Amino acid sequence: MILLTNPSPPPNSPWYIGQKVPPLGLLYVGGALEKYGFKVEIVDNYLLEKPLDHIKQRVKQLSPDIVGMTCTSVTYRGCIEIAKVIKGILPSCKIIAGGPHPSIVPESMLEHPEIDFVVMGEGERAVVALASHIVEGKMNHPLRIPGVAYKREGQIVRNAPSFITDLDEVPYPARHLVPMNLYDRMVEYLTAKPADLMNVARGCPYNCSFCEIGMLWGSACRLFSPSRVVGEIESLINEYGAKGVYFIGDNFTVNKRFTSEICGLLKQRRFELEWACDARVDLVSRELLREMKAAGCQTIWFGVESGSPRILDKINKGVTLEQIVRAFRLCREEGIQTACSMMLGIPGERMEDLKATFKFVSRLDPDWCRFNIFIAVPGSSLYEEVMKKGLYSRMDDFVAFVKTEDFDFESISSIQRQFLKAFNRSPKQILRRVRREGVASFLSKTLRLS
Repeated sequence: MILLTNPSPPPNSPWYIGQKVPPLGLLYVGGALEKYGFKVEIVDNYLLEKPLDHIKQRVKQLSPDIVGMTCTSVTYRGCIEIAKVIKGILPSCKIIAGGPHPSIVPESMLEHPEIDFVVMGEGERAVVALASHIVEGKMNHPLRIPGVAYKREGQIVRNAPSFITDLDEVPYPARHLVPMNLYDRMVEYLTAKPADLMNVARGCPYNCSFCEIGMLWGSACRLFSPSRVVGEIESLINEYGAKGVYFIGDNFTVNKRFTSEICGLLKQRRFELEWACDARVDLVSRELLREMKAAGCQTIWFGVESGSPRILDKINKGVTLEQIVRAFRLCREEGIQTACSMMLGIPGERMEDLKATFKFVSRLDPDWCRFNIFIAVPGSSLYEEVMKKGLYSRMDDFVAFVKTEDFDFESISSIQRQFLKAFNRSPKQILRRVRREGVASFLSKTLRLS
């Protein structure tokens, strides 16, 4: 029996936004394990936020042979605590750690004797092979499974990851293993409810200096087939009553033929479905936007990041302000809403860059905008710069809170609040929110926040 779990969010986490969504990574792995005959249970403690005693009780009840945990740099400490609790109850239970942090810094996990194995990168093939290796009693045999790291005679052995070429071999996420009714099945950019998240691609050919996706999934963008994507949508509609879907990941439009085929299948199937997606500003055209709109696309989220050309070059974004303006204009003309994220606090950023960013947002006039603070985690070239130059005011395990000559985390947080307030209280945004939410709902939310 295999238990898959994750830690609850740490208190005061800068990434925690309060919304609870199904853990797609665990669900993909759960689906792969079930496909090969393993009995699987999932305890999503990011959703439940139960104390360690609850995990202890579940482990006693289930007595799993294997526990798999997903781990980020933010939840690193929580993962180690869970592993220690499990080993205290079931010393023979094998513990596997996967996810972004173990993929990038596997040795930080394996230095703890409670962690038996680390899976780096994609987990589906590796976890299935590793679970088979464990249950078949082959622990004394050399372990040559791609993407697995472990300790042997006191030395860390790392087997290079091997990426899945045909993503259609990966089963649908095993959503039946989690309490779907307890999640916030809504997407800010869609009016339709319930709405769910979906992945359509892995890997990224771009090289933004703040991002670790390339290290996790590789530099080649691999896509699920359009028929597979639409099949999963149909499953969400039939099994969970989905009315909306958000395709997460910047590469939805990286392959025009792929995007067009999905749009064609959605129109052919005549689903009553709203959807949103993420995209790069240099990968949309008027023709493609018209196809997307006709197929039900309501909103596109763009990672704009900055209104300063100097900072865009610094983060290796690979786009210009003119390209960004054009993409937002085309979306507006074709009736597609826009959402964007801006990143504040990049090492080397000055106050004039921050002011340029807010001014640029006003020029873009998006329907939604988030101002995010850059916090450095392992895996990106920007993280290496921060660590090498000591550009941080504090460290939480492996997470660095950046400081520069012009600001530290506290002062950039103050600027973030100012930008959010100014954006959300502009007359255009208030009018949009009234139209989206209705007068009564808007006034109710405004009174609660005031």
